[in-house]
Amino acid sequence: MPSKAQITGRLGEDAAAKYLKKNNFLILDKNYRVKNAEIDIIAKDKGTIAFIEVKTRKTLRKGLPAESVNYPKQKKIISAALYYIRENNINNTRLRFDVIEVFEKNGSHEFNLIKNAFQAS
Repeated sequence: MPSKAQITGRLGEDAAAKYLKKNNFLILDKNYRVKNAEIDIIAKDKGTIAFIEVKTRKTLRKGLPAESVNYPKQKKIISAALYYIRENNINNTRLRFDVIEVFEKNGSHEFNLIKNAFQAS
């Protein structure tokens, strides 16, 4: 049985995907998993493939959602993105790493999309 945090996270990811679609992103994949890494949403924004980490919060007790996407988490996302690129034979395409903060209150959501939130080095 999923925890409350897992349920909140899934609802946030679903809401984020709807938000992205409304903003002309094409969703390519959701919950892409490899080894010990996951990318919440992979989407195309115009000519760029965006690897998007979704972080949902009901309160700011633990800080802003994006603050939890620390360096070790970024490394995992980058590693999974590299695997996705190889697996799908993606060449000559712009790539970026985004974070979308989802603020949930009483079943409604507000969003803060941070494009180029971090870089692969």
